[in-house]
Amino acid sequence: MCSITAAIKYEIPANILLAIAEKEGGKPGQWSSNSNGTHDVGPMQFNTAYLQDLSKYGITPDHVANPGCYAYDLAAWRVRLHIKNDKGDIWTKAANYHSRTPKYNSKYRADLMTKAARWADWLENRFITENHKIPGVCRN
Repeated sequence: MCSITAAIKYEIPANILLAIAEKEGGKPGQWSSNSNGTHDVGPMQFNTAYLQDLSKYGITPDHVANPGCYAYDLAAWRVRLHIKNDKGDIWTKAANYHSRTPKYNSKYRADLMTKAARWADWLENRFITENHKIPGVCRN
């Protein structure tokens, strides 16, 4: 529910945020080391390189490592910035959550699209509206 609520709050497609959460596969309290010396933290595996920039607002790794919805809100905020400000299609922009480096982005993007399609079906089967479409679902 944290992913869906955050997607609604930040006006991004819910299936994309659910797919990112699935892809990242993090857990509260989890720290994963990266080859570049950074770490991915918490359920949304938020990179510490981004957290350094956010420290001026009082945001710490503990905030995103802890249980609860904060990590999903912060990830949705960041995905929204990518979607609004980056170049490329929505899938490339969303995959920038992982990396802007083309070879890493394209691999993440392809898997993200597959996962997002499954999540779109899941959402549409559970949250039916009058016209049988859930707002905020992005299809290929």
